[in-house]
Amino acid sequence: MKHPMDDAPKALAAADIMRLLELLPHRYPFLLVDRILEMHGDEFGIGLKNVTINEPFFQGHFPGTPVMPGVLQIEGMAQTAGAMCMAARESTEQPQGVYFMAIDKAKFRRIVTPGDQLYYHLTKIRQRFNVWKYQGEARVNGETVAEAVITAMVTDRTEI
Repeated sequence: MKHPMDDAPKALAAADIMRLLELLPHRYPFLLVDRILEMHGDEFGIGLKNVTINEPFFQGHFPGTPVMPGVLQIEGMAQTAGAMCMAARESTEQPQGVYFMAIDKAKFRRIVTPGDQLYYHLTKIRQRFNVWKYQGEARVNGETVAEAVITAMVTDRTEI
């Protein structure tokens, strides 16, 4: 079986937290990716979220049994994809923003708890004009914990 990256350019990039802050408008407590370990343009990437007990959502979800909400796992996947799109479009001069358009085929396989390292694997399905669609998987210790198809649009922030 052919891997999606077999025909892709071989350039490999990464993004630390400072680079993510340049690419995304999200800030604490809603920045849900700590680093992008690999970026092959906008084709494929792996983001990382270190899940700690200090996360504000654990106060109410659930006291005594902390569980990371599945929708936040999907948001972390979307932020990883958004950073990849923004990095790929850096040559544009207008201020750009990336916005969620759709979440499809979302599934949650197991809970995520404090101490887990959540790896977001994103593979581009297609891009048309300023709209990208990605297949996303969130994994802990190599096991898929959540998955979804994510669609996002890159646009001038003043258009919204």
